[in-house]
Amino acid sequence: MNDDSFQLRGRVALVTGGSRGIGRAVVERLAELGSNVVVNYQSKKEAAEEVVASAKAKGVEALAIQGNVAELSDATRIVQAALDRFGRLDILVCNAGIWEGAAVEEMSEELWDRTIEINLRGTWTICRAAVRVMKQQHFGRIVILSSTAGQRGEAGYSNYAASKGGQIAFTKSLAAELGEFGINVNAVAPGWVDTDMTATALEAEGREAASSAIPVGRIATADDIALPIVFLCSDWARHITGEILNVNGGSVLCG
Repeated sequence: MNDDSFQLRGRVALVTGGSRGIGRAVVERLAELGSNVVVNYQSKKEAAEEVVASAKAKGVEALAIQGNVAELSDATRIVQAALDRFGRLDILVCNAGIWEGAAVEEMSEELWDRTIEINLRGTWTICRAAVRVMKQQHFGRIVILSSTAGQRGEAGYSNYAASKGGQIAFTKSLAAELGEFGINVNAVAPGWVDTDMTATALEAEGREAASSAIPVGRIATADDIALPIVFLCSDWARHITGEILNVNGGSVLCG
């Protein structure tokens, strides 16, 4: 999958939550296409360093930066680290997030706040820091990881659905705000994805039952989500902005 027409060679990308799951798959694909990568992680240092080593083996430069994007100071520091190393920032993939739920009457204030802070506030903080750079460059590609939960809701995960719905509204707002600066902003909305974050829930749901509810007949891999994300970062998607790209195997058919 090495096509120069993607125009990613020499680009600099920042992937939040890049040490595992979808984030890791995105890093791998960006590196394959020649993009230098900054891998943000919160606690899994060893995993992040493994991803960096894998990216470097593909012939690009990469580094891991620890930070909690729920904190504005951390988000600013992460972006500054990318600038210090590479001098620019072309691509931002907002992937960091958590998925923890409870019945609404049993949900703790702490769980509600943590979900909104990491998923929604964390998207705002890292975009706030990155957009300053991208405006100066008059170029940028931002892709936000939302979810089908933000489109149709999700019983037992009202906190998560609210954060993901907020990301969708945020995506559309930034697309309208930043288009004149050469910055495209899009979101990808997956359904079930086979990652360590969903493993326990998938076992409880039953993998066969979950698969049978998806028209294409299988649960997505992390790479199934990473490939459309990379497409949105490329020049092939240069006239796409404000789009919510559904990558769910047909399980939720949203316009």
